[in-house]
Amino acid sequence: MWTVIYMATDRETALRVEKAIKSEGLLVRTREVMKSKRHGCCIEIIVPESEAQEAHNVIFEKNL
Repeated sequence: MWTVIYMATDRETALRVEKAIKSEGLLVRTREVMKSKRHGCCIEIIVPESEAQEAHNVIFEKNL
C-alpha cells in the first residue's frame, strides 16, 4: 500500500523531495490531487508503507 508522506504546493518542491528520496534508493511517486487557477496545485509525495519512516528521515535530514 502507498502512503502519503509529504504534500507539496508546487511542482518544484515536489520534484526536489522526490529526487532526494529516490537518491536514497527508495520507491517514490507523485500524484497531483488538486489544481485550480486560484490556489495552484497540491502534489502528494507517496511511498510504499514499508518505506515511509525511512522517507520521512530523508526529508528531515535534508531539511526539505
